[in-house]
Amino acid sequence: MNRQSILGSLVSVLLAVSPVLSVVAFGPDSNHIYMEKPPRRVEKTEADWKKILTPAQFAVTRKQGTERPYSSPLANNHEHGIYRCVCCHEPLFSSDTKFESGTGWPSFYAPLRKSVIKDLSDASHGMLRTEVQCAVCDAHLGHVFDDGPAPTGLRYCMNGVALEFVKK
Repeated sequence: MNRQSILGSLVSVLLAVSPVLSVVAFGPDSNHIYMEKPPRRVEKTEADWKKILTPAQFAVTRKQGTERPYSSPLANNHEHGIYRCVCCHEPLFSSDTKFESGTGWPSFYAPLRKSVIKDLSDASHGMLRTEVQCAVCDAHLGHVFDDGPAPTGLRYCMNGVALEFVKK
């Protein structure tokens, strides 16, 4: 039996034994397997969200709004830390993947884990784009584009008002 078939068998056994683990993937060097639990869900009524969010946060995260470019202090934040969803506090992005895109919004080339965000087709405003939402609470975060830097080539263009920064 070769290495790939052994790993494939191991993945099958792990999935059968533990259905709670939803994502099984190979690490960056394809020799290590890691497992990722699905994120918890946070659901609230519109009235509940309005109680805990500022009007600007509510307009962006719950109504798919967009903040004005260059209006968020997070766009120019250069401290080390984690960017979390302002609604549910799920860690989404690391300062290690943040870059200067020149767009006026905080931009990242990768999320902390792919399972904490979800991509949706967005045909609003006469454009076809990919919307990025928090997988935990469905908050609108921004959009992802394929014009980012290596290693992913992606630009997660996020609304600063949808994020909170926690310094390391």
